[in-house]
Amino acid sequence: MRTTPSPNPSAISGRWRRIGASVLGTTALVLAGLGTAAHASAAPTAAANSKVTWAATPCATPKHKGELACNSFRVTGGTTAFQKERAAETGKTAKVTPKAAAATPTGYGPSDLQDAYGLTDAAADNGSGETIAIVDAYDDPNAAADLAKYRSYYGLSACTVANGCFKKVSQTGSTTSLPSADSGWAEEESLDLDMASAVCPNCNILLVEATSATMANLGKAVNEAVALGAKYVSNSYGGSESSSDTSYDSSYFKHAGVAITVSAGDEGYGAEYPAASKYVTSVGGTALSTSSTTRGWTEKVWNTSSTEGTGSGCSSYDAKPTWQTDTGCSKRTISDVSAVADPATGVSVYDSYGVTAGWYTFGGTSASAPIIAAVYALAGTPGSSDYPASYPYAYLGTSALNDVTSGSNGTCSSSASYLCTAKSGYDGPTGVGTPEGIEAFTG
Repeated sequence: MRTTPSPNPSAISGRWRRIGASVLGTTALVLAGLGTAAHASAAPTAAANSKVTWAATPCATPKHKGELACNSFRVTGGTTAFQKERAAETGKTAKVTPKAAAATPTGYGPSDLQDAYGLTDAAADNGSGETIAIVDAYDDPNAAADLAKYRSYYGLSACTVANGCFKKVSQTGSTTSLPSADSGWAEEESLDLDMASAVCPNCNILLVEATSATMANLGKAVNEAVALGAKYVSNSYGGSESSSDTSYDSSYFKHAGVAITVSAGDEGYGAEYPAASKYVTSVGGTALSTSSTTRGWTEKVWNTSSTEGTGSGCSSYDAKPTWQTDTGCSKRTISDVSAVADPATGVSVYDSYGVTAGWYTFGGTSASAPIIAAVYALAGTPGSSDYPASYPYAYLGTSALNDVTSGSNGTCSSSASYLCTAKSGYDGPTGVGTPEGIEAFTG
């Protein structure tokens, strides 16, 4: 769990999340007004009325010393925001059944996400020839088949190995010598692949599977993704910071002309790496719901409790990039931008490896990172010498971004409250905001 060292305003957890840590406790956390969260191996509490329950995916608890954690949760019970909205339209109420797959989606799908972020036209017209790389650990043997199920259900064009749209490789680029399979990371891979598809259905997808979830192997997978030509690389994992991070920056994440997105974390206020790298776009998380506004949607900071919600904070090691001008953090501030991550307002995913084959609803900043990578892909190839994390800052306060102004993800210094509390303009939990079209992601 995190400790809060002074003088650093960020709450920092142990470098590698410890197996059997207290996040696995059986006491459920109450999400005010939305639902109930159950961590990792904890049994979900009974859903009351429309309360939503969820649990961290198995890869959120590393199996081996030195491994990083994925940043995702799977809904296990209750009525999600998607189901509530469909019930309002049809008059029929449905609930997620604990520990069982649904026959039809229970979370937001492509049309919802495209509409929420002003991407409907761009998703239809853009992305052809662009490649989004998904970097995860271990192998998902059913990745191609599950991706095909997702895309077929939603009427998206086929993206297969045979037609050249989908490719799965190891961190060395091999298509035949792949890592050992892992059902927990397979859930994460299904989530990432489906979100890339949802936002950029015309894009090619490259899945690069690291041998294990260490920073060295995941970093090598990032380098391989770039070497294979991907200009957009999504990473949905993290751990707390260390003095080695600046060397990791130069070894794995310093790729000019490539948009590298990284989940900000799911444990509330506190800096994580590689989200803290100055060379990546760190992606925070929101709760996304329909509304009567002109936009038709509303967002606030995703926060369940003091130990669960979107990450944010002030890095202890990474230097501040030139495009960040906030004054409450002398080093790199997390996040840059954000998108939906709250499991109660979660996204639809099809998965079959190690679980009952069917539809699940996921949340966590593992959802928001591939969404933003896909937005960059819709916006087009970055400038060859650019670090695309800088692009959205040029549009701060404009209609090209949805400014998220409510909610917080923990407690931070009163002199720099924006690091953990949303406000007009830039703030830590949601960065400069969420996409409203692709303009803010274009160089």
